[in-house]
Amino acid sequence: MTATELATGEKNSPARSVASRLLGRLFGLPPRHTADVAVKRDLTIPMPDGTAQYADRWHRIGGGDADPVMLVRTPYGRRPLGPFARLFAERGYQVVVASCRGTFGSGGTFDPLRDEAADGRATLAWLAGQPWNPGTVVTWGASYAGLTQWALARGRPAQVAAAALTSSAADVRSTWFYPGGVFALWLTAFWSWSIHEQEQASGSWVRQLAGQRRKAKVLAGALGTLPLQAVDERLFGVKAPWYQDWLAHPGPGDPWWDQVIYTGDAAGMAPASLVAGWYDFFLPHQLADFQRLRAAGNPARITVGPWHHGSFGMFRASLWDAVDWFGHRLRGADAAHPEPVRVFVQGSGRWIGLPDWPPPCDVQRWHLHPQGLLATAPPPSDGADRYRYDPADPTPAVGGASLPQPYAGSKNNAAREARPDVLVYSSEALADDLTVIGPVRAELWVRPRLDHADLFVRLCDVDPRGRSWNRSDGIVRLRPRAARREADGTMRAVVELWPTATTFRRGHRVRLQVSSGARPVYARNLGTGEPLGQATTMRAADIEVSRSPTRPSAVELPVVALTDRDLRLETQP
Repeated sequence: MTATELATGEKNSPARSVASRLLGRLFGLPPRHTADVAVKRDLTIPMPDGTAQYADRWHRIGGGDADPVMLVRTPYGRRPLGPFARLFAERGYQVVVASCRGTFGSGGTFDPLRDEAADGRATLAWLAGQPWNPGTVVTWGASYAGLTQWALARGRPAQVAAAALTSSAADVRSTWFYPGGVFALWLTAFWSWSIHEQEQASGSWVRQLAGQRRKAKVLAGALGTLPLQAVDERLFGVKAPWYQDWLAHPGPGDPWWDQVIYTGDAAGMAPASLVAGWYDFFLPHQLADFQRLRAAGNPARITVGPWHHGSFGMFRASLWDAVDWFGHRLRGADAAHPEPVRVFVQGSGRWIGLPDWPPPCDVQRWHLHPQGLLATAPPPSDGADRYRYDPADPTPAVGGASLPQPYAGSKNNAAREARPDVLVYSSEALADDLTVIGPVRAELWVRPRLDHADLFVRLCDVDPRGRSWNRSDGIVRLRPRAARREADGTMRAVVELWPTATTFRRGHRVRLQVSSGARPVYARNLGTGEPLGQATTMRAADIEVSRSPTRPSAVELPVVALTDRDLRLETQP
């Protein structure tokens, strides 16, 4: 038996080595140092409460004990990450993939996010006592495995030398659960069902992806269930306690969320490299994390590409970024991209480097005008447009920031814009390119007939063929005590749209949509103010949007002047 077989119980076959080499090429990674890699499975990590969590350790044979340790803590299983752990081991890291509490053999009960800080500290303490740990630890992971890295930051662990986080953010409440104060129904239901079934459907990441597509089809028909507290039981036969908890704590400022929000822990985070996507639901707060890290004096950089959550491009960038960042921080290698900010400018198809986020800009107000016109000049006279939002026939989602397909990414919005419950305002065809980079904000003067209503605002790029491609959107829940009404019932509503970087090409049009929902991505506002989880009564909402000189509804666009010399085509990530 070879040394590899003694270490792993698995043969390090030539076929496995060739497959890993091809995978490295697919993901654009630099050449590997070795193909001789071993894995030790089912290591036990003791927790303070007496339970144990399981981990696999990947490392190169011959000198591997001197390599830095890369820690990945995930609830999604160790085996699917094996091929990617091997890629890092081949490039000089010991990779420890640990299963979170209550998942894939680890003891205790899985309570999403709420045990990660304590369990992460215990895992670091265990690593510190291992004879093969040289004393240097880095962390890597996407989505939940990024949140486990933020949980570690709360303890300010000195042994963590660098972190690479993809598609994740410190403020989980405002991203994953209640963006704009509206419950992210599709994401929470899909994720809960996936967690419930994942250990029965474990295996390769290809198999798991196929399972996700099956779930997406079933979900689309099930999320009309009322009350919302019955959705989990309808989908997979039992109540998911975490899903019920999320419904029971909708209000901003609820202390129930304090344990899992890490926005105050930026100073404790290791030097961090972030990877984000323009259509990822974590994006706004991930950019805020970057700003927070820099303000705390922490070395940080961020890459934002044309990706949605879980897309191949984002995962490829995550792998490539981690190898580059760790090589720079631990081994003194030159960073491939020295700029702190790298963003993909949609429309131009180019990457640009920026010294900070957001870049200097000229904020232009584009106003709503009669006959569906969007223009920089203020509206000429008093007027308003009206639509009715009926939760019994809710406005459908088309593209955007969600998980998984078909409600993610940039899509043609033509069918959505043809509905009577969507107001559409378009500019004239542009005489010159218009580049928008930064946060987008809409200020709308509205008069909802009900006290409870939502506003969903979307920015689109309309090409010469008339196809309307979503670039940025945002949603906000209007509450009776959150906004002051004028004597005639009108209120000023501010909607923070997703940040973007996009060039509206000459001949294209800038378009703004105004509506009151995007089902099933966001839970419908039923119009009654009943408790979120128990509500069943539906009332249609008539909404009036003002476009007058004294109440000028508009969208604010951060316009940046870019020349061809500012744009450069790159091959990575």
